[in-house]
Amino acid sequence: MNATEARNALYALVKRAEEGGRATLICKGQKRQDRVLLAPLDLLPAARKAEVLPSHVLSAAQRDFGDLVTRAAQGQPQVLLRNTTPVAVLLPADAVSATHSPESATGAAPVGDAVNSPRNPERSSAPRRLATLGDAIGAVLTSGQAAGPLFGLSGLDAATGGLPSGRLTLVAAAPNVGGSLLGLAAARQTALVDGRKVLYAASGPNRADIMRRILAAETGGDYPRLKQGRLTAQEQQVAQQLVQAPLLIDDGSDLTAEAIAETAPHVKDLALVIVDRLQAAHSARLPLSGERLPDASQVLASLARTLHVPVLAIVDNDNPALLGLLDADVLVTLAPKEDSSKVQVTVAERDFGAIGSAYLRPDLLHARFLDAGVAPVDRAGVEGTARSLGSAVEQELAEAALPYTSGAQQGLPAPLTHVLAALRTALANGDPDALAELEPPLAEAAAAPPHLPDTAEGRRLAAALQAYGTAASAGTSGQPNAAAAQPTADRGHVPDGDEEDGDGLVPGDEEDEPEGAVFPALRILKDAVARSKMHPIPVIRTEARDSGPWPLISEDMDGEPRWVHPDITLTRVPHIKANGKRVRRDQLEVPGSFGEGVLCLIDRNGSYPSACSAVPLAPNKLLHTGPLNAYDKTQAGIYLIDIPQWNRTDMPHPLGRIIERPDDQGRVWVTTPHIKQLEKLVREGHLASAPTIHDSWTGKANESLFKPFYEATRKARTELVQAGGEPYKAYKTRLSIALRLLWPKRQEQRSPFWRPDWRMSMVAEASVRHWSVAFKAVQEGHTLLALRNVDAAVFWTPPGAPPSTYRIGTGFGEVKAKFIQPGEIIPEGDD
Repeated sequence: MNATEARNALYALVKRAEEGGRATLICKGQKRQDRVLLAPLDLLPAARKAEVLPSHVLSAAQRDFGDLVTRAAQGQPQVLLRNTTPVAVLLPADAVSATHSPESATGAAPVGDAVNSPRNPERSSAPRRLATLGDAIGAVLTSGQAAGPLFGLSGLDAATGGLPSGRLTLVAAAPNVGGSLLGLAAARQTALVDGRKVLYAASGPNRADIMRRILAAETGGDYPRLKQGRLTAQEQQVAQQLVQAPLLIDDGSDLTAEAIAETAPHVKDLALVIVDRLQAAHSARLPLSGERLPDASQVLASLARTLHVPVLAIVDNDNPALLGLLDADVLVTLAPKEDSSKVQVTVAERDFGAIGSAYLRPDLLHARFLDAGVAPVDRAGVEGTARSLGSAVEQELAEAALPYTSGAQQGLPAPLTHVLAALRTALANGDPDALAELEPPLAEAAAAPPHLPDTAEGRRLAAALQAYGTAASAGTSGQPNAAAAQPTADRGHVPDGDEEDGDGLVPGDEEDEPEGAVFPALRILKDAVARSKMHPIPVIRTEARDSGPWPLISEDMDGEPRWVHPDITLTRVPHIKANGKRVRRDQLEVPGSFGEGVLCLIDRNGSYPSACSAVPLAPNKLLHTGPLNAYDKTQAGIYLIDIPQWNRTDMPHPLGRIIERPDDQGRVWVTTPHIKQLEKLVREGHLASAPTIHDSWTGKANESLFKPFYEATRKARTELVQAGGEPYKAYKTRLSIALRLLWPKRQEQRSPFWRPDWRMSMVAEASVRHWSVAFKAVQEGHTLLALRNVDAAVFWTPPGAPPSTYRIGTGFGEVKAKFIQPGEIIPEGDD
């Protein structure tokens, strides 16, 4: 076809290329020296990005068609647009003649003109499309870190390089870790920020859930409150604005991978497909579950390749066996850390293994993840020792490993590749916590390095590993030894047996105290459990800890409040202690509307050992008792409930910080003390109804298991608190260690106990008692300014007049009261 004929038939030829996948040969000039193909975009995938190559809307292309043919024949592809959407491309015919043979000047050939196999001369199926390296180079040269849709999280986007078109990316995370929220992040970034169309296939959450989560993430509104239908005026305004977003949701029943694959081609200008979620456990009502997942994964992978769009699927399981069956192109795995404020994300490609990692900060209360940024270092000095970020040895090791972590070189074991990739990411993000966590596996690798090829790259990496091993042995690889950095005496500075964050245990703590010890707390606790007539099970077998109720239990179930009155301004200000150490302390600014008064600081004595007097728990096995119509007083354990609505602004929510980490349905796991507290609040009329129990693990209840320990602790305190000094300090240290040993966090830490449910029930009981006494004071007319942990409260009172609901004294259940003026810092510990 000559250029004039093609100009006149341009719209029909474009439609033929777009819908039929057929290319048209066009010639220009008396000797037909300019030869181009008007071809489908599949021949040059880079043409799908209109901003990369010269692009022209069809009306302008028809006007300037002769010039476009000349440019294309000279090797400059010209993209044809319908409005702003690429629909076809003009390519030099000679450049693709090796693999694409147009039929004639007036006809059109199938794209990638591949003949039928000689073995099957009668085959009627469409021939396969072939591509040369020349076809592929456009996509390679124009692809960058942000080539595909992004998550909107800089660390993760750097690790993934964006979601790749034509590939299936799988986000794998255990329940309650937040895998679905990564799908939501990609949807928000693509639809709301970039304005590109997203198909959100919801096999679990419904459209209302998705809208609430997006609204919570965009506005910072509490997701549990939004589930109750309570929106602020600003949230209602944002919700109206979101109506125009190019986000299409399919939450219909019987949603299958085949249904998604049938729907997606009909979505014009589709940029991203999200499938939320694939459920590992079989469900009769969810086709995308159980043994059907491997087939579904193959359908979704085929959809990605066919439409040349990214497909992002979420699976609620991180079992390597299952992930291997799903066989995704890219795997993004979420793993919670001991520090609940961080989640590690590892990115792996099927052919290369791990290629990068990042840290995210879960903000489940607002249905989102945040970048795990590093807190700025106070150059004036803060409490503790700051880590040296990126020593020269670490930097060299990361650079030497780059050929291997990037995939350019092969030969490293996958685990080491993963660790070295994580090192590079941690250095790039300036993340001291990540660097500290990588030191043990890096030191192990340096001590026993793998065999490396005798190449320049191999020799450089071997030298870098050797240098790291030398530095690690000398203690200069980056961080001081954690055990050595902690003064032994400081381990005892735990007010009245109450604990700091982390377990603080060291090898040897599990040993019984020697004869003559001031307070043999561990021996007393072991004896109390052994004497119980219920024959308790103090240790759950190691092989059973990854299943049943145990993975569901976390430190967040303590229910400790972290609350400040909404009308109060809290500031962390620098402070110099008497010993000259620089620290930061809280300062509360009280508005004039509160009237005259002073800050009354309440410090409860022995909150944890006091809770041991009557903590409801199950001494034996926890059995799966599932959904319950009502709480059974004869049972104890853990319960999955909806977060009850709490409308008061003068008191924190009775569940404390538990409400900050709901699951994807806005539910939380709680222990028996909090269930009993909620039941009491319903009886007293402070809550409308008891929460629905959606799931449970329970056993026969007992409240006296730790009572002998409590009585011995109270008696020893009465004798030692007056003496003070080293004996009292030793008493507090051993008391703290005994209670921490109920649930040691590190696998290598030995202990006569491993019962997370006992530990969290004890802490929850202390939180409930702390909250309840403060609530009683508020009900009597006192103004609560702040409520923290299990032992600290701040009231606004007349000078010298603490709330009468508290008993002043040094015994268990009693408190110490101190008064300070507004604007003064709130002292802590031994200030």
